[in-house]
Amino acid sequence: MPAQPPAASPDLLRQHGLKATAQRIAVLRAVTGSAHSTAEDVATVVRAEIGTISRQAVYDVLGALVEVGLVRRIEPSRSPARYEARVDDNHHHLICRDCGRIVDVDCAVGQMPCMHPSDDHGYEIDEAEVVYWGRCADCRAAVPAG
Repeated sequence: MPAQPPAASPDLLRQHGLKATAQRIAVLRAVTGSAHSTAEDVATVVRAEIGTISRQAVYDVLGALVEVGLVRRIEPSRSPARYEARVDDNHHHLICRDCGRIVDVDCAVGQMPCMHPSDDHGYEIDEAEVVYWGRCADCRAAVPAG
């Protein structure tokens, strides 16, 4: 079972060298509370919690949180960037081609194709980013593949 992200708190921000502002706490709480959120999703949650916040302020806070490793930014093809608080475990994602739902999947194990590059070009590899695309069970049940 994957580790849960740490709770959003002023101390957590300070431990990562960030000033604990109301905006940063609210943005981190929003990301922690809902995995794979877009910046607009985060802004909506933050506005409900603390009132007015600009879109640029949300992007600035998200960028700072990504930079210090408290938040991970993923960029699925054909989708806006998403943010999650599950970091440091090299997990991957399943994305539905129809509805766009994204779910976490733990790192693939064993001797699967493409887990190790055919030529590492001298790189010391410390992370793999894998995205599995398909159709979720709900979409398959609603409209069978044709």
